[in-house]
Amino acid sequence: MAERKSYHHGNLRQALVEATAALIEEMGPQAFTLAEAARRAGVSPAAPYRHFKGRDDLIEEVARLGFVDFAARLEAAFDRGRPRALTAFLRMGQAYLDFARDRPGYYMAMFESGISIAGNADLALASERAQGVLLRAAGALADRLPADQRPPARMVANHIWAMSHGVVELFSRGKPGGRTPVEPSEMLESGVIIYLRGLGLIPD
Repeated sequence: MAERKSYHHGNLRQALVEATAALIEEMGPQAFTLAEAARRAGVSPAAPYRHFKGRDDLIEEVARLGFVDFAARLEAAFDRGRPRALTAFLRMGQAYLDFARDRPGYYMAMFESGISIAGNADLALASERAQGVLLRAAGALADRLPADQRPPARMVANHIWAMSHGVVELFSRGKPGGRTPVEPSEMLESGVIIYLRGLGLIPD
């Protein structure tokens, strides 16, 4: 009955995605089966195959939807670089930390599941959208410099992404390194400012 109701209302796919995100948060991205995801969603073991080829396909959909939400949060935080590029850039760092905290199952599917982003066109497009926000933000920070003195925007974006990810992994989500008197947001902000100042993207 539960399976027919979910399918009839068109939300079976979303129910499976949400169940999988919850399982990833609780058990990790490799520690559950497709049958367990079906059970968590209240459907039969065969039901997921109406929408997904298998377990990895389902995890990729969780990751894709995670990137969609992640990109939207980054775009809202950047807000076209208003009121200042640096302020907007720092807001994006907080948005990164907030996403990892608010949607850990999706975050883990995106970055810790071992899926191939390049092998799924829709997933790759969603990931590129998020990276594109960082690229635009890095470009906005460099506008004040002469063209021949601007560091590559992709390099800056990748370094900031790596720094944000490192703070999440080492100092958030209950990691051992989280036992520190410095808040993750303060750690990320100070690291970003030091990095950008070293590149000459912001004044001393």
